[in-house]
Amino acid sequence: ANRLTTAQESAKRKAASYLEMSGFSRSGLIGQLKYEGFSVSDATRAIDTMNVNWNTEADQKAKSYLKMSGFSRSGLIGQLKYEGFTSAQAAHGAASVGL
Repeated sequence: ANRLTTAQESAKRKAASYLEMSGFSRSGLIGQLKYEGFSVSDATRAIDTMNVNWNTEADQKAKSYLKMSGFSRSGLIGQLKYEGFTSAQAAHGAASVGL
């Protein structure tokens, strides 16, 4: 019962391609897959079988935000939390870019 369905395998491939392009929080990635037409349960199951370091994803997202605009530490943490990162992940992302 641990095997993924075809839809879940497809969601997993899609999630992996998104993670290569940009930093995503877990909830943000589930939302993106839902937008692509996957069910929330398939998206969640697919992502939960992946070995994702969400701190690294927060670091990537923080770096991309700073390329676009200036942020204070609290502003960047707030933006990362808005994107679905936990407080700890958001703080990690801010620290990773020197804020």
